[in-house]
Amino acid sequence: MKHRVLIIDDEPGIREALSQVLEYEGLEVKSAASGGEGITVYEDFKPHLVFLDVKMAGLDGLETLSRLKELEHPSEIVMISGHGTIQTAVEATQRGAFDFLEKPLDTDRTLVTARNALSRHELEKENVRLREVVHSQYAMVGESRALGQVHALIDKVGPTAARVLITGENGTGKELVARALHDASPRKDEPFIEVNCAAIPAELIESELFGHVKGSFTGAIADRAGKFELANGGTLFLDEIGDMSLSAQAKVLRVLQEGLVTRIGGSESITVDVRVIAATNKDLTAEIGEGRFREDLLYRLNVVEIEVPPLRERLEDIDALISYFAEQLSVSAGVPFREFQEDAVARLKQRSWPGNIRELRNAVERALILASGKSVTAADIERLLPASGGARGAGAVDDLIHGSRSFDAFKQDSERTFLEAKLKQHGWNVSETARALDMPRSNLYKKIERYGLTREQA
Repeated sequence: MKHRVLIIDDEPGIREALSQVLEYEGLEVKSAASGGEGITVYEDFKPHLVFLDVKMAGLDGLETLSRLKELEHPSEIVMISGHGTIQTAVEATQRGAFDFLEKPLDTDRTLVTARNALSRHELEKENVRLREVVHSQYAMVGESRALGQVHALIDKVGPTAARVLITGENGTGKELVARALHDASPRKDEPFIEVNCAAIPAELIESELFGHVKGSFTGAIADRAGKFELANGGTLFLDEIGDMSLSAQAKVLRVLQEGLVTRIGGSESITVDVRVIAATNKDLTAEIGEGRFREDLLYRLNVVEIEVPPLRERLEDIDALISYFAEQLSVSAGVPFREFQEDAVARLKQRSWPGNIRELRNAVERALILASGKSVTAADIERLLPASGGARGAGAVDDLIHGSRSFDAFKQDSERTFLEAKLKQHGWNVSETARALDMPRSNLYKKIERYGLTREQA
C-alpha cells in the first residue's frame, strides 16, 4: 500500500516541486492551496503525512494544524515556512507537529523527514493494534445479569481511589475485574503490576513486593525495586492475597497506612502512590479466625468488595464465551476455527464447571483441536471432555486397573491422577492444594516434579 501525503501551501511552485520529489519516491500525493481546502481534502484523502505551510492567507498554518489534530484520522504533520522563528517552531511542536522545515526546502532533508514521519506513523498504528489485542485478551464477555452487576460496580468504583477486594472461585476472572478497574480509573495510563502471592515462596514475597539492596541476602547481587515502586502512580494487583505470609502482611499494612516502602536491607523510606486491588478465593474472615490473616489488613483492603460469580451462575454467557474463545484461539494460538453446533453448546451448558471460565477456555481449545469434523458436535463434547463437574467416572478407574502393570504402578498412577484432579480443583494454587490435602507444600512440589505434572495437563 502506498503512503499518502497531502501538501497544503498557497505557493503553486512549492506544491509542484514538493509533489514531484515525493511522487518520485513512490508516494501518493495530493495538494491544497489553503487551510480550508486542505481540511476538506484531508477528510477524504486520509493522508499518512501532511506538509503544511505556516503563513497562508485566511486560515494560517498553526490554526490549520490545530484543526487537523482534532479530526479522527491521525497523521504526522510537518510544518514548512520561509519566515520561521524559534517561537513559531516551538508553538507548532506544542500543537502536535512532527517537525519544522525552513524554505527553500532541501531535498535530502525533506525526504529524510518524510521517511522518519511515516515510520513513526506506522509505529503508532502498530501500538494501537497491540493495545487493542491486549485489551481483547482481558475482555469480560457476557450479558448475564450476574456479570452486569459486576460491571455496574466497576463503573462506580473504578474512577475512585478506593481499594477493592475481589472475591470468587478460581478461574472466575478476578484478574479481568482488576484490569477493568484500572482501565476505568484516572491511573489507566500508568503501570498495572500484578503479583500472584500464591506462586511466590514465603521467603521471597517481601523482596518481590518491597525490593532489596545489594548484599541484603544471599543472591541479592544488585539493588532491585519492588512491585510497589514499579507500580508507583498506577495500580498494584495482589492476587491470592490470602496466601501471603503474616510478616509480609504487616509490611503491606504499613505501606497502605503511610505510603512508604523500605527495601529489604535498606534504611531509606521511599514514597509511593499506588492503588492496591486485592483478590482471593478464600474466606478471609475464616482465615482471621485461624490466625492466618490480619484483621486490620482486611479492613484496609476491603473498602469495596466485588464478588465475581462462578460460571454455573451465568450459564447464559456460555454462547458468547465459546464464540469469543474460538475466535481468539484461532488467531493467537494457531488453532483451527470451527463452529460449535447448538447441541454442543447445550451439552456445555449442562456442566457444572468447577474450574469456571478457565476450564471452559481449555474445553473450547481441546474441542477445536480434536473435533472430528468441520464443526464441534455434542458427540465431540462427550468424547473429548470428562464427565460433568470434572469427575473422571468409573471408566477412568477401569483404565487405571487394567492399564497398570503392577500394584505399585497402580498406586503411582492413582496418586498421579488424584493430584492432577486436586491441583485442577484448586486452580493450580499449590499452597491451597497442599493445605486441602493436609500435606506439606514441599512434599507436594516433589510429587509434582516426580510425576511431571504441568498446568496444561491438569
